[in-house]
Amino acid sequence: MKMSVGLLDHYNVSTRNLKATVKFYEDVLGFENGFRPQFNFPGAWLYSAGHPVLHLNDISETDREQRPDSGVIDHVAFGSRGFDAMKQHLTGKGVSYRVNQVPNSTRWQIFLRDPNNVEIELNFETKNELAA
Repeated sequence: MKMSVGLLDHYNVSTRNLKATVKFYEDVLGFENGFRPQFNFPGAWLYSAGHPVLHLNDISETDREQRPDSGVIDHVAFGSRGFDAMKQHLTGKGVSYRVNQVPNSTRWQIFLRDPNNVEIELNFETKNELAA
């Protein structure tokens, strides 16, 4: 059998502020808080396009340390659509972001951070969108 690795399944964030983190992903990126198995620790699973892409572990009632940054994870990236609409949405929500154009391409990126300082990269193939 030939080995292959597929698309991103999920990423996991340990948080001391579960409520604010869930609200951020719901309000800013449009994720949905959905079904999560009954683990023996609190948390949430946030869904995008029907798939639980973000698993949150609530560590607020533990002595486990929360890193001040995203540790060895540099960022998490999502394919996205609606470049201009996303910029307007983020501005309306008061979320800081930066924009980058991938050199020699029609791909634009928006970078932002969640309440746990995890950097999120949104990729837009804008050959059919206005990038300015």
